Amino acid sequence: MSTKTTASLPNVAGRVVGPDDAEYDTARASFYGGFDPRPAAIVRVANAEDVSRVISFARDSGTEFVVRSGGHGVAGYAVPEGGVVLDLADMRALAIDAERRTAWAESGLTAGEYTTAADAHGLATGFGDTGSVGIGGITLGGGVGYLVRKYGLTIDDLLAADVVTADGKLLRVDAENHPDLFWAIRGGGGNFGVATRFQFRLHPVDTIVGGMMMLPATPEVIESFIALSEAAPEELSTIANIMPAPPMPFVPAEHHGKLVIFAMLCYAGAVEAGEGALAPFRALATPIVDMVKPGRYPEMYPPEDPNYHPIATGRTMFIDSVDRGVAETIVEHLNGTDAMMRVAQLRVLGGAMARVPVDATAFAHRRSKIMVNCAALYERPDQAAVYEPWVTGFAAALKQSDSGAYVNFLVDEGEARVRAAYPGKTWDRLRSIKTRYDPSNLFRINQNIPPA
Repeated sequence: MSTKTTASLPNVAGRVVGPDDAEYDTARASFYGGFDPRPAAIVRVANAEDVSRVISFARDSGTEFVVRSGGHGVAGYAVPEGGVVLDLADMRALAIDAERRTAWAESGLTAGEYTTAADAHGLATGFGDTGSVGIGGITLGGGVGYLVRKYGLTIDDLLAADVVTADGKLLRVDAENHPDLFWAIRGGGGNFGVATRFQFRLHPVDTIVGGMMMLPATPEVIESFIALSEAAPEELSTIANIMPAPPMPFVPAEHHGKLVIFAMLCYAGAVEAGEGALAPFRALATPIVDMVKPGRYPEMYPPEDPNYHPIATGRTMFIDSVDRGVAETIVEHLNGTDAMMRVAQLRVLGGAMARVPVDATAFAHRRSKIMVNCAALYERPDQAAVYEPWVTGFAAALKQSDSGAYVNFLVDEGEARVRAAYPGKTWDRLRSIKTRYDPSNLFRINQNIPPA
């Protein structure tokens, strides 16, 4: 199949990487390890015309294909076995209009690249918490990051997009043009076409007060940390990773392997006010590590090891509150496994994100209070059978009244969980729009929304 597929691919301005090419293994690698698919070809498209040609080829030939921007998808959909990868990584053009505070960004850019370029103008758009993530995938799923309480989700700053649909046509999509499609791509994932370019709103973000703080993870400190995050000014967004302390050089040896809150905090506002907002967190307990300081926003994305490909299984969910009992459950479960690394990640939401009407975009979790991700990392793919049940049990023990899920953090969990990402009328509306723009479900290797 692979020879035939490669031979019959359309001519593109970009690059076609096949199994015989030296860069094949690098090109097919995803961020997460444990997947070893061998696509017939990886097409590193150069422009929207290339995207249209690959889509038309896949549609007309029946060839399986997937779209990827950064390869960070936790479900491993970014590369198929056989078939074709439409890889946007070479599409990285960025045009910033500092006066109007807008930017046109191609979807192969990483969050770190965009953020660094915008920071030169004292501006920012919020993405996630990792600099190497491609902006395409994170945007289409919603985008929950360090500015979520101050400025909302990534999609709340999406003004327009260029989208190639299943018929190969390039559409400019915004509030006036194809408004139904514009609604759907703000949270509906890659189900409706390939977004080649986005227009984002930029916000003035000058000096921040932010960075990593590590605190002992007792139930009391966990409960208090979340309460402080909820009560904090909207300028402050926090991520609390409750996990064993990694053996990093800056972590005192006596804490290695002991449960800590590995917290990332970002105050987007005046330095003096930020120091005041962060003082109560420092008072919770003597910090084991405290790297929180005034700096530039891109410093929130620490350097990454390009050879780090963790093998992990996880569950994403929303919960309403963290009281002492919930905090004790977290500690108990994290102490109840020998996974090489295990984590409960808690993100307090609210603020600007919550002021957007629930039905304004396909991301329908505006009223959700706290996003939780439970995960186990291990050394070999065959260990999934050991740690998958632990993760499932951990998530079940934390479940409260909010049954939603964040699509960007779903693994391969089946249609019921995809539906949980799109509750109520959102699912039916998305299926109706899918029927209009992709009636044959060409874009299906994803967290799939089938046509009505």
